Amino acid sequence: MSAGAHPTLRIPLILLAAANLILLGMRLWPWQEVLNLPANGTPAIDPAVCLVGYMALFFFIANTRNESTRKALSTAAVFGLLAGAILVLQILLKTQFVADTFHPRMLRVGLLLAAGVVWGIAGLRGSKQGGSAGIGMLSGLWCAMVSALMASSTILLQLYLATSLVPESSDPWKQYEGLAIGNAATQALVTSLNSATWFLLMGPIAGTALALLFSVFGQGKED
Repeated sequence: MSAGAHPTLRIPLILLAAANLILLGMRLWPWQEVLNLPANGTPAIDPAVCLVGYMALFFFIANTRNESTRKALSTAAVFGLLAGAILVLQILLKTQFVADTFHPRMLRVGLLLAAGVVWGIAGLRGSKQGGSAGIGMLSGLWCAMVSALMASSTILLQLYLATSLVPESSDPWKQYEGLAIGNAATQALVTSLNSATWFLLMGPIAGTALALLFSVFGQGKED
């Protein structure tokens, strides 16, 4: 089987990250007002930087010609879609159950843990296909990046759809000026942006760590 026969989803993922970046830019227009958000616009800048970083990583990581690595990444991409579906469900449940009741909250936590298990399994499979814990960690990273991007996409799409239905003020500054006195719309914007950044940053970190844990534990049991 040729190296190109393993679908690592590089191009679709780069396009999805680019689409998210466009959505983010459209929501934050006019861009000069972004600096009026807390911490000099950090909540808006962070997800943009993360998405650009994702595009670069999707390109360079999947650009390998090593057959076993591409096979491991292909498997990790499939697991990433599964974990991503779990994270999307978690986000939708969080949106639906506004009240902080016991069962929905525990269910959302359980879904996060389930996604983590999928990242770990992807790392274990990758270590077996690639023959090393390093490939396992790379597989966990790839799996987590795929699912984290799906989670971020859901958050940004919800944010864009919610705000696109509300007429914007003729004065762009009014989108942000009420933050100091508790403007609900602006606070919701900041919360959504921070949530997207959290998935984009913590997903790969947790995915890599869990992949290493599962890889070492799995290889240890085989020995």
